[in-house]
Amino acid sequence: MTLTNYWWLLIWMFTGGILLEILVPRRRELVCGKMEERWDTVSALILVIPYIIWAGYRTDAFGDTRAYRMAFRNAPTQLGQLTEYLSTITKDKGFSVLTVLVKCIIGNSDVLFFLIIATIQLLCIVYICRKYSCNYWLSMFLFVASTDYISWMHNGIRQFLAITIVFASTELLIKKKYIQLILIILLASTIHASMLFMIPVVFIVQGKAWNKKSVLCIIACIIALFFVDQFTDILDTALSTTQYSGMVSDWEEWGDDGTNPIRVLVYSIPMLLSIIGYKQIKASDNPLIHITTNFSILAFGTALLSMSTSGIFIGRMIQPTFVYAILILLPWELKNIFTEESSKLMQIFTVIGYVAFFYYQMHITWGML
Repeated sequence: MTLTNYWWLLIWMFTGGILLEILVPRRRELVCGKMEERWDTVSALILVIPYIIWAGYRTDAFGDTRAYRMAFRNAPTQLGQLTEYLSTITKDKGFSVLTVLVKCIIGNSDVLFFLIIATIQLLCIVYICRKYSCNYWLSMFLFVASTDYISWMHNGIRQFLAITIVFASTELLIKKKYIQLILIILLASTIHASMLFMIPVVFIVQGKAWNKKSVLCIIACIIALFFVDQFTDILDTALSTTQYSGMVSDWEEWGDDGTNPIRVLVYSIPMLLSIIGYKQIKASDNPLIHITTNFSILAFGTALLSMSTSGIFIGRMIQPTFVYAILILLPWELKNIFTEESSKLMQIFTVIGYVAFFYYQMHITWGML
């Protein structure tokens, strides 16, 4: 069950998607006050099952899988040992608690542990995309073809687990139930502290698309880009008393030269399309589309800043905003800001473009194809 030919990531997405589209009729349901066509829950789950299995049976060849595997194997098997074990953990203890709880239930199978984590992550993605995306298949395709599936479910699983938990709370964001949402963010931050970044973000993205708050944020990122040395000094001082102290010196020591400009271009697509389709976004009067547009602006600003600072650290701040921009906003833009004929053509171009990016990232950058 271990994935050895990574082309299967796209092969299954196309073949499975076509079969499910033909065999399983869509159903109509109420979404944000409007009747919309959506995939059936069972077919939506069937599409992602192989990706859960591949994430569970992955090898140590990519990313930090080996580190997570060793951490799981070294975790205690009895709850009575939890307190002593946590005293040895210096950060993000929520994930360590989850690791021990899971290990107490399933035993020493690290494969089963990875399967459980991958299941939680993808179920959160499926729940939101099936409900809120106007094109569920395209959302899942973009997640895989952008290589975010590999980047986050075969690597960086702790942060992505935290991201998907918050992403699953999108309804609270739409309804402005801030207390419940902030409590969930605080819970997720025990798994990965970077999620604290989302507390101010949930207020910034509220309101109309391209409002003053989101525009000021992108201006701030551009200013920081021009004064990057001063920005890194301020960042180093601000983080000096946190678990991320020394982050700036770490990325300089590791030779981290920032996020790849081609990936930054990919991250910018939803934001650029929101400029082209601003009238349609405004006319839609859809609070989720306005929110995700503002997320796309923050994603672009952060990506731009990470290009000249750190792809490992600053680049990681993109993903909590990018999941909204690529999984929800981009399919809506392709469907709604063009004519019906142009929309189909743009979706074809998007699929071709992302397949090309998949090849570039997997073959040229990572050497995995």
